Amino acid sequence: MKKFIVETYYTCTFKTTHTLNDLNDQELAKIDNRTDGDVEVIDVKLNNRKTRKLGDKKDTEKDPKKVSKSVPSAVSKELMDSKNQIINNEKQILKVKNNARFKMPDRRKGYIQKAQIGDHKVYLHTGEYDDGKIGEIFIDTNKEGELVKAMMNNFAIAISLGLQYGVPLDEYVDAFIDTKFEPSGKVIGNDRILSASSILDYVFRELAISYLGKEELAHTPSIASSRDISDQTTDDKFLKIVKNITSKGFVRSNYEDKLVDLSDVRINLKSKS
Repeated sequence: MKKFIVETYYTCTFKTTHTLNDLNDQELAKIDNRTDGDVEVIDVKLNNRKTRKLGDKKDTEKDPKKVSKSVPSAVSKELMDSKNQIINNEKQILKVKNNARFKMPDRRKGYIQKAQIGDHKVYLHTGEYDDGKIGEIFIDTNKEGELVKAMMNNFAIAISLGLQYGVPLDEYVDAFIDTKFEPSGKVIGNDRILSASSILDYVFRELAISYLGKEELAHTPSIASSRDISDQTTDDKFLKIVKNITSKGFVRSNYEDKLVDLSDVRINLKSKS
């Protein structure tokens, strides 16, 4: 037995079009009572939703037939169609938000960073989407038991899945920066990070510097100042091409500093006849 009533309120914007023989005040006053106009629903938005128990003394549920009499039948039909469309769109949006995984391309860019924390070597592998956004990581270590290696591998897989489902890298950086456990201490092999309080602190500090430009997490200044080349003039189109084919994490956005000047080189691509 149904026990509750759910009332949903919508705000609708619609347009009616009428044809008039004469344009005067009398004709305009009759427009609202006419039912021969063309109706077009412009927008329907969810306004409010209320729930109450069935049979409540405050139950003032209106008869749908009475409501339909207050508006033309064409408007009622348009409203119902628009309402159904909104419901379907909301379901699709929720489905996309909850289930959309942006898988990595089969051939992708990325880089490998080798470093040593204490007596332990750590290899960080990254994978990127075509636009340079990070989508996966792998962490390899030595001098670790099989259990620790398996845990690190599965941890990296979990992080990769989160990135592919849309979790911002910032969230992981905030969660794992400054975590403390062994191995820790001096870092050798990374030009921007000199020490780390744990492997996770090192990994996400490196990712934050390379992909998010968080220079405040680095221990040494950047050798070359990075600048965004997305809004450069046509003179820097070559830099844009380089950006599309180069790992963003590897160059840490310092595209110009990594280039070799080939402006005076001429290559003959004509095939021999």
